[in-house]
Amino acid sequence: MNSNNPFFKNKSFTNTTRYSSEETNENQAVAIDYNDTMTVQGTINKSLLMLVLLVAGAAVTWSMTFSGYNPMILTIGGAIIGFILVLIAAFKPQHSAYLAPGYAVFEGLFIGGLSAIFESMYPGLVIQAVGATFVTFVVCFGLYKYNIVKVTERFRSVVVAATLAIASFYLISWLLSLFMDFQPVHHGNSLMSIGISAFVIVVAALNLFLDFDQIEKGAQRSLPKYMEWFGAMGLMITLVWLYVEFLRLLSKLSSRD
Repeated sequence: MNSNNPFFKNKSFTNTTRYSSEETNENQAVAIDYNDTMTVQGTINKSLLMLVLLVAGAAVTWSMTFSGYNPMILTIGGAIIGFILVLIAAFKPQHSAYLAPGYAVFEGLFIGGLSAIFESMYPGLVIQAVGATFVTFVVCFGLYKYNIVKVTERFRSVVVAATLAIASFYLISWLLSLFMDFQPVHHGNSLMSIGISAFVIVVAALNLFLDFDQIEKGAQRSLPKYMEWFGAMGLMITLVWLYVEFLRLLSKLSSRD
């Protein structure tokens, strides 16, 4: 089971087992407490809680911006700390119960500040991006739930390859812009730039299917309870990425008006 999501891509979902071999042997029976194992419903509940925390964090930098205060320190700091928490959780998923809520709050600070900047430039843009993200999530969830879209190995490989290509393109463009007089083609509001943003949104949406599949299979394998936080955090990363890309696309379209 592979996923492009920074969480799901590591071996935590595939290597985590409910009980270690040191705790059991072939002559010893173990009673599994299903209240202490990962479930899909538990992951959904934790995802909703993380969403509430993210919105609360976003409200802080959002209100600061429109109250005349500079939110950049909290915005940049939230992005950096959120990224650090992601890295820690990727290697220490057993601490996800503490790391995931922290990520939601700090990422919320980043999202709130970023959203306020876009909103000040293009009034009404944020509500459009939120609506587009919500609709995309609901559509993808419905397509997955009713088996209209199935996550096959080929599907997974294509999505992972596309996402790695996007990540490489962004990284190379960023490095070139640092050391050269280089204007990345995905900047600006040209038709090519808009097309690239639309493509990235499609790939981000396709990652949701991988996330749904990984969470479902993790629950089927009765992984430890903390993996619910781990799965919820991974899903939130994808949603944040999708929302930011919608902000960028809509801002490009608005700047052409």
